[in-house]
Amino acid sequence: MEAAWFAIVSGMLAVYAVLDGFDFGVGIVHRLVARTDEERRTVLAAIGPVWDGNEVWLIAAGGVLFMAFPRVYATAFSGFYLALMVVLWLIILRGVAIEFRSHQDHPLWRELWDTVFSAASALLAVAFGTTLGNLVRGVPLRREGLPGMPLFTNFLPGREPGLLDWYTGLVGLFTLATLAGHGALYLAWRTDGPVRERSLVLARVTWKIALVLWGVATAATAWVRPDLFSSLGSRPWTIAFVALAMVGAWGALRFPSRGRDLVAFLGSSAFLLGLVATALAGNYPFWLRSTLDLSDSLTATNSASARYGLGVALVWWAVGIALVAGYFTHLFRSVRGKIRPDDAPGPAASAPSPLNP
Repeated sequence: MEAAWFAIVSGMLAVYAVLDGFDFGVGIVHRLVARTDEERRTVLAAIGPVWDGNEVWLIAAGGVLFMAFPRVYATAFSGFYLALMVVLWLIILRGVAIEFRSHQDHPLWRELWDTVFSAASALLAVAFGTTLGNLVRGVPLRREGLPGMPLFTNFLPGREPGLLDWYTGLVGLFTLATLAGHGALYLAWRTDGPVRERSLVLARVTWKIALVLWGVATAATAWVRPDLFSSLGSRPWTIAFVALAMVGAWGALRFPSRGRDLVAFLGSSAFLLGLVATALAGNYPFWLRSTLDLSDSLTATNSASARYGLGVALVWWAVGIALVAGYFTHLFRSVRGKIRPDDAPGPAASAPSPLNP
């Protein structure tokens, strides 16, 4: 039962990486692919109906983590408090920028919020990549808990590292490049004209950078956590996740040049799914791996709720996830197709969203 819930939480985090990942990517690249105000409004219209719904996956994953692994939830929130506050403010700033940029018909006003949107999106990509790097590398967890981690110490992985070191920073840069390419492919699929053409050019560049960084980050992981690869090797079924990531990377590079924008975006999505699934599967059973004493680590077994509660929750989770899957299927079907110029929000309107149509 504990393994099932580890897989469920990991799966929800992987889905969040795909869905909110293209939102972040669009924010990262939108100033590069959209030159005029009309083009930038078109970019916002491409994510308008879905961006705030995508963010709910993070809240849902946090709620499921709290229910299934309360010790992990409590320890992570105390240890990563600084990082969580930074992420919270960046998410707020993204939402404010999307909603506020068209409230005033003034170039400086719009430039301000476009810059906030772009910077917050880029910093969020780095922050989430850094968080994944911390989970893989390990944290200075003691038997009594995880005290608030500093932003950095000496930038070296070790027994008592900070949130940032050269390894987690590398994973953060890799995430930034990957999500930029993911967002560019989403825009290529959803837009037309100059925005699509620039998005395709940028996607080719960012994906080449991302794949180089992927190789470097993989080599760095083998040096920092060699046991992670032996863990993957002892579970042959994890090869499916590695294959998914590799096929997805091939598709993200191959299909844009053939004009198959949706297939390229699906390849990018498969790469992210496979990548997150591989990292978390290799880390299993650890949620928070102690760099001080491995016996103090929080695992799927020693941090799980009572089995009876997990069994009852599994039934209700299955009902809930079926409803969510149906809703998101309907949502993406209802907004499929290219964004037309008249779909872009006007000067006195904010980007459309389920809460602000």
